[in-house]
Amino acid sequence: MASSKKNEQQQVFQDQLPLMAEKLGGEGLIGELCKGFELLIDNDKGVITFDSLKKNAAILGLQDLTDDDLRSMLREGDCDGDGALNQMEFCVLMFRLSPELMDEAEFLLHQELQFF
Repeated sequence: MASSKKNEQQQVFQDQLPLMAEKLGGEGLIGELCKGFELLIDNDKGVITFDSLKKNAAILGLQDLTDDDLRSMLREGDCDGDGALNQMEFCVLMFRLSPELMDEAEFLLHQELQFF
């Protein structure tokens, strides 16, 4: 059951990020992601830790996720292996969780490359 809730929550997010990108533009979207990062960080460490994510999960509508789900999210985005998400890792993870946005970006890149 937690898995279906997770998929529903992820789907809601996936539907909203492309809309945000369309309305805000690239710079606006990045700005909003940075604001989201600031809401989730451990203020003492300046990164998103498991504890800060668990504490602030409701901000993202993730209050129903299990500890294992939250740890899995951290592992998914943690590129440098420090067990936490810095701002860049968080932003990259948010884009990766939105396949529609990634598909659109790939399409636009291919269009631009045709001119060269």
